[in-house]
Amino acid sequence: MAKTTILMALRAAEQQLTAAGQETSVAAYLMQEGQGWSFTQLVQHYRDEVPPKLAATYQQQVDRVCAGEPAQYVLGHAPFYGREFQVTAATLIPRPETEELVEWVLQTPPGSVQLLDVGTGSGAIALTLKAERPDWTVTATDISAAAIAVARQNAQALHTPVTLAVGDLFAPVAGQRFDIIVSNPPYIDQAERPVMDDSVKRFEPATALFAANHGLAFYQRFAQALPDYLTPHGQFFAEIGYQQGPAVRTVFETALPQATVTIKPDINGHDRMVRVQL
Repeated sequence: MAKTTILMALRAAEQQLTAAGQETSVAAYLMQEGQGWSFTQLVQHYRDEVPPKLAATYQQQVDRVCAGEPAQYVLGHAPFYGREFQVTAATLIPRPETEELVEWVLQTPPGSVQLLDVGTGSGAIALTLKAERPDWTVTATDISAAAIAVARQNAQALHTPVTLAVGDLFAPVAGQRFDIIVSNPPYIDQAERPVMDDSVKRFEPATALFAANHGLAFYQRFAQALPDYLTPHGQFFAEIGYQQGPAVRTVFETALPQATVTIKPDINGHDRMVRVQL
């Protein structure tokens, strides 16, 4: 019986993915991540025979992606800002555009900073900021205990000490003030559900995606609460939907007329971030 090589397994997976309407690049991604190989190493193993256990695991992973499940959930981890973060169905998959939000926060002048990440999910934002700025004191909250459990595992894996707490928005930090508050809150309008990617709707946590009031509900809550939780001249950073710039600006300028509100585009030129400075 002819042996099945790594290359043959990849080609078979690519055909299966194509038939399912999925990206063929996922075939190599699953194999590389599963084996801990770079692309060069993958090529070097092309002629190797696939061990039966690997063949079974790989086929199961390909089947799950073909059924619409994101590859990051299949693997259980996703890259963000040069680090790997565990992800589960309780957390969003970290996105490249959120790395741009982190970059903006990191432009803060050096010094001692008390920072709060609201709705931390996997902890990608909070842990990245702490890893990049070890002298900052970072607290992260999420309404989901399951998400906080994932963030805690990521903090341990990355040897990055942050304070984690379960609760809605600012409830776990009542009475505290922060120099920087950052959030990637739910901001998708329920009306957009019909045009969203099916895998996002089926597999990512709806509570982390959708918000009332045309997706503006959390910005409205932040606008009311920021004076009680930011230090004087403190800053609030958040990700926003690419069509929400004008509406988000209005929310914050109306509630906080003395604040400076800045909308920043992402690398593709779409409104993607807001900064509110008191």
